[in-house]
Amino acid sequence: MDGANTNEVRLNQQFAFAREIDKEKFIGRQTYLSDARRKENDAEHAWHMAIMTVLLSEYANEDIDVLKTVTMLLIHDLVEIDAGDTYAYDEEGKKTQKEREQKAADRIFALLPEDQGEKFRSLWEEFEAANTPESRFAHTMDNVQPLMLNAATNGKSWEERGVHLSQILKRNAITKDGSDTLWQYAYQNFIAPNIESGKIIKDTDMEDMK
Repeated sequence: MDGANTNEVRLNQQFAFAREIDKEKFIGRQTYLSDARRKENDAEHAWHMAIMTVLLSEYANEDIDVLKTVTMLLIHDLVEIDAGDTYAYDEEGKKTQKEREQKAADRIFALLPEDQGEKFRSLWEEFEAANTPESRFAHTMDNVQPLMLNAATNGKSWEERGVHLSQILKRNAITKDGSDTLWQYAYQNFIAPNIESGKIIKDTDMEDMK
């Protein structure tokens, strides 16, 4: 196969992937936008975290490769095109989440040219493992962003679903691993006021979850 044909095949694969991931815009999440009128979608969530990473990377516990972290955040929810969004406190959904998302990763990343597919799949797996400076900070962003929006809407989603503090603390068990500064800020400014207002049901203390 000559170079021109090789390039066309590669471009066809890349554009096929680009078209496919447009479907991320249709995957709804449970977090309201800051005006509380509607809930965000996965693509909006990814965009928001990417900019927040550029803005807040100075607070990472460890030095991080910002571009790698941003890329990780932009692709980590693509599997939800097939697997759907699993709500943070949906214990039944979590039982099958890993299997559904692995299967989705197999299909979606295989649309790319092999080298790029392997790179994206590796970044996705790194995010899931949360065992590198970049993936730890990515998880911090993935957890802090919805806390910020929930607080911006005066705890609307938390109140609607009767969310307990113990659930939030369990969900955020590794948030501090990427940035202790951002976790402490989020707790004091996003979580604590909503405990005080009753939007989050206080069934434990932060110290009890350590």
